[in-house]
Amino acid sequence: MSNTLYAIPLQTIDGRQTSLENWRNNVLLVVNVASQCGLTRQYEALENLYETYRDRGFAVLGFPSNEFAGQEPGSNEEINAFCRGTFGVQFPMFGKIDVNGSGRHPLYQALIQAQPDALRPQGSEFYERRVSKGQAPAHPGDILWNFEKFLVNRRGEVIARFSPDMTPDDGAIIKAIEQALAQ
Repeated sequence: MSNTLYAIPLQTIDGRQTSLENWRNNVLLVVNVASQCGLTRQYEALENLYETYRDRGFAVLGFPSNEFAGQEPGSNEEINAFCRGTFGVQFPMFGKIDVNGSGRHPLYQALIQAQPDALRPQGSEFYERRVSKGQAPAHPGDILWNFEKFLVNRRGEVIARFSPDMTPDDGAIIKAIEQALAQ
């Protein structure tokens, strides 16, 4: 799996071709993001994580997606300007992609295959609210909503998946990042 992740072609938010090879031997938090979502404020906590741990070989990687209630309608240029201007985002951002369905990006195919279930905060009703609004995942393993997070260790192995309502500063996420950085 690890070699697969590093070989998947990606496009940065400013249109350059790249891959996760540029982050080999780093711990990564891969997040599908959106600018007009109730969870958009998570950008601030994601940036804080990036600032706190990047010198230890950690990166947050943001992947905009417009699949959930059309909450990321802007162009890559507009998304980039919003993230940097509103939240001071410095972590790497990528071009808009699909994270579910027949057009699912190969990176998300690999992430979901490796980690089909997301850890949810105790007592969370976020999943149930999505279902009650007719927004249940179409298939097992599908991304539920914006700001779902995958943790990848230094060997390129997907070691955890966190639900959208599990904020980046949640103790379980911090603990998982610190454990991965210690290895």
